[in-house]
Amino acid sequence: MKAMMLTGIRQMEMKEVPDPVISNQMDVKIRISVVGVCGSDIHYYTRGNIGSQVVRYPFTVGHEGAGVVVETGSGVKRVKPGDSVAIEPAISCHECDQCLAGRPHTCRKLRFLGCPGQAEGCLSEYIVMPEESCFPLTGGLTKDHGSISEPLSIGIYSVKKAGDIRRARIAILGFGPIGMSVLLAAKAQSVKNIYVTDKIDERLVIAGKESMTFTGNPLKKNIAEWIKKEEPLGLDAVFECCGQQEALDQAVDILKPGGKLIVVGIPETDRWTLGADSTRRKEISVFFVRREVDCVGPALEMMKEGKINISSMITHRFPFVLTKEAFDLVAGYSNGVMKAMIDF
Repeated sequence: MKAMMLTGIRQMEMKEVPDPVISNQMDVKIRISVVGVCGSDIHYYTRGNIGSQVVRYPFTVGHEGAGVVVETGSGVKRVKPGDSVAIEPAISCHECDQCLAGRPHTCRKLRFLGCPGQAEGCLSEYIVMPEESCFPLTGGLTKDHGSISEPLSIGIYSVKKAGDIRRARIAILGFGPIGMSVLLAAKAQSVKNIYVTDKIDERLVIAGKESMTFTGNPLKKNIAEWIKKEEPLGLDAVFECCGQQEALDQAVDILKPGGKLIVVGIPETDRWTLGADSTRRKEISVFFVRREVDCVGPALEMMKEGKINISSMITHRFPFVLTKEAFDLVAGYSNGVMKAMIDF
């Protein structure tokens, strides 16, 4: 089969690799149909690592996948050949202390698609996953819905970390696909007042189409002053979705005493700082988000029921052979890209 593999910094080649095979009774072989390009994929493409996770070339990234079942192990009951499925990219052991504590996303033996040292990604024609990672696409859900269910599940999980925010006033700092996923999840909870910031005006146009959303570009206005003028008592929760120190500082500034800071973005540096005086005096609660827990199913259900509409998220499409062009577009934040999809 063909796989698109990283071969160096900003280098990518199509290679012929062996087809994956069914090796146990709960395995499912999937023919990939579509893969979304994620920001973490871009980190590996442009830097070769995310923190301690370092690429050893050649390596296949990609984890926002959907496809069609072509073969199943003898024990599989949930799906059958011909079914379209969304793919949950995390494979947990279900035996370690983290899994037994209800934290499979921080499993001691976690294997995550496209994560160096764990598992090859899904930018390939076929992949084999355990049955529990396969979610049937029914009720009008397309393979695009299946692919987007991965980032959307992170948004849903992030909003859950903030608690009951139905009457809250919130901000989302950074409006890429994860920031948009947080927005869609918050809107599904009927949050009324949402402030969204990003340095790309085209993304703010997308955000502005969502009701009760106020947008601002930090390159053009003082975000903290703007929001504090509109909300003099401060905000209930702020979602940092861009991995930038500047946004973290803004978040602390605009939160009310007792507010919640939910850190979702992946930084390019190895260290963040938080002002001791402001965070202590305000008694800010800080939550870090590590992917998601049990939110893929709810994400699919919310899309199926019409509670979440992803039609504005996908802005660009590329054929499999032009995957590198897609990565270059996303890495350069070019042409107003929100989410680029790879079609097989």
